[in-house]
Amino acid sequence: MPAMRSGYTIRPARTHDVPALAEVERAAARLFAPYGLADLFSATSPPEKLDAAARDGRLWVAVDAAGAVVGFALASEVGGNAHLDEIDVDPAHGRRGIGRALVDAVVAWARRHRHRALTLNTMVDVPWNAPYYRRLGFVALADDALPEALAELRRLEVEHGLPGDRRVSMRLDLA
Repeated sequence: MPAMRSGYTIRPARTHDVPALAEVERAAARLFAPYGLADLFSATSPPEKLDAAARDGRLWVAVDAAGAVVGFALASEVGGNAHLDEIDVDPAHGRRGIGRALVDAVVAWARRHRHRALTLNTMVDVPWNAPYYRRLGFVALADDALPEALAELRRLEVEHGLPGDRRVSMRLDLA
């Protein structure tokens, strides 16, 4: 993938990138402190999950000009659609289009795999969550109309401590 205008590059992750992702997650989680969610989001993804995603082509990283990993996006398949599981950008590198470029990489992957939509679950009241994705063209789905696989994923998120009343599922049609 080409370098971004700001000197960053989005590329498929390699397994040797995985150790750097935990620090990106922890740095990004600190932004959630004003919303009472920093501790919850500071838990890092299991390295074996990220290794598998890198091998499967479902993990992308943003690297700076020196090659340091400063962000990543993790995708999967949920109910026949592509699903954005996680996206994190180190706040020291924020507001430079990295998040948007990572979402674009996931959209390109979803289209290559002929998915009709890209879904995600996010926080309603955090400006760089639901309001941001709305600006990218995602549409909020009614909780009582979620496809079963997406509803099950939301139930699991609540079991793991995410506040269900502050979560929303969103969809970007790719057709």
